[in-house]
Amino acid sequence: MLRLILLTLLSPPLLAQDRIGTLQLRVSTDRPDWRYAPGQPVRFRIVAIQDGHPVAGLKVTYRIGPEMLPPKVDQTVDLPAEGLTVDGGTLAEPGFLRCIATVEKNGKTYRALSTAAFTPERIQPTQPDPADFDQFWAAGKAALAKLPIDAKLTPLPEYGNAAADCYHVSLQNVGPGAAPSRFYGVLCEPKAPGKYPALLSVPGAGVRPYRGLAEMAARGVITFQVGIHGIPVTMDQSVYDSLAAGALNGYNTFGLDNRDRYYYRRVYLGCVRSNDFLTSRPNWNRTDLAVTGGSQGGALSIVTAALDPRVRGLAAYYPALADVTGYLHNRAGGWPHMFRAAEGPLAHRSPDKIATTAYYDVVNFARRVKVPGLYSWGFNDETCPPTSMYAAYNVIPGQKNLLLALETGHNNIPEQVAEVQSWLQRFLKVAPAQN
Repeated sequence: MLRLILLTLLSPPLLAQDRIGTLQLRVSTDRPDWRYAPGQPVRFRIVAIQDGHPVAGLKVTYRIGPEMLPPKVDQTVDLPAEGLTVDGGTLAEPGFLRCIATVEKNGKTYRALSTAAFTPERIQPTQPDPADFDQFWAAGKAALAKLPIDAKLTPLPEYGNAAADCYHVSLQNVGPGAAPSRFYGVLCEPKAPGKYPALLSVPGAGVRPYRGLAEMAARGVITFQVGIHGIPVTMDQSVYDSLAAGALNGYNTFGLDNRDRYYYRRVYLGCVRSNDFLTSRPNWNRTDLAVTGGSQGGALSIVTAALDPRVRGLAAYYPALADVTGYLHNRAGGWPHMFRAAEGPLAHRSPDKIATTAYYDVVNFARRVKVPGLYSWGFNDETCPPTSMYAAYNVIPGQKNLLLALETGHNNIPEQVAEVQSWLQRFLKVAPAQN
C-alpha cells in the first residue's frame, strides 16, 4: 500500500489535452445509383462526422431545388447525432434535383451536397442549331487556311527529360479583327527516331503558364499543350495573375454581342491551327490524332473534334460552354453562366448575345462529333452543371462512353484520371506508364 501511495505522489499530474479535427458533413440520396424516374420522390440523408463518430448539437441549413436555381425548400433545424433524413420532393421531367447542406462549428462553415438524377439520358438542349452554323465555321476555317502556320520554336531544355524534347511554340492564327494574331503552346516530342501519334491538350478556364506533357512524350506521343489567350505560355506567374485581374478578366464574354468578334472565335480556330502544326511534324505517324481537356478544355475538345476531321478521338472532362441558354428556359445552363442573371451588371440577356451563343455552344458542336470519345463528370458539379453536360452528350452521334464519378464536383479523382489516361493510351496505342 505504501508503495502505491508513493507512486501516486511521485507521478506527474495528468494534463488536459486539447482536441481538434475536421468535421465531415455528408449528404446522400436514398438510392445508391442516385437515379430516379420523373415523379419518384427523393429522400436526402444529412450527417456530420468527426473523428469517425457522429457529431451532436449542431444546427443544419438545407436547401433543395433544381440545380443552380433558387431552392424550393430552405430550412434550418437541429441535426441529431444519428443524422437527418429529409423529403426532397421530385422532378416532373428529366433533370437534376440538388440538396445543399451547411453547418457551423467553431466559427467555421462546412458545406456538402448531393444531386439526384432524373432520367438524364433524356435531357435535350435548349440551344437552337442555326441553319448557317456549318457555313459560318467553314468560312472561319477558310480564313485560317489562308494564313501560313509560321511556326516559331524555342527549345525548352529544362522542361524536357531523358526521352523527350520540349519547345515553346508560336503559331500564326486569325485575329479578332483583320490582322492575324498568335497562338502559343508547349510542344513535347519523343527524342527517339520514329513515327508517333499526336495529342492536343487544351486548357481549362483561366490565365496561366504551361509546362507541356513531357512524361507522355517520353512514352511515345507527340504532345502540344496550348494556351488560348494569344500570349506566350512560359512567362512568370505574376504576369498571368495581372492579366487575369485586369485585361483578361471576364474574357469569356468579350465580344458576345457579335458572332464575328466573340472571344472564342479566335480560340476555336486556334485549336484547328494547333492541329495544323501537329500534323505537319515530320515524326507524326499520319494517322493518330486525339484531343483532351477538362472544363473549358472539355468544351474545346468537343469543338475541335467537330471542326477538324483529322481528329480521330477525344477525352473530355466536365465540358463547359454547353447549353448556356438553359437559364432562359428555367433550368441550369453551362459555364460561364452568362444568362443566369436576368438583370444587373452581369446580365447578358440581349437578343444579339443570345444569338451569338448558338454558334459557340458546345451542344451544336456535339451534334457534329462522329469520332469515338470518352466523357467523364460527376453529378455534384456546380461549375458545369450535369444538366448542361448531358444536353451535349445526348446529341453526340459518334461512338461515346460516359465515365461517371458521381460524388465529384468540378474536380476529378485519381481513379477517374487513371481510367481516362488508360483510354487515351489504348486509343493512341501507347504503352502505359511504368510504376
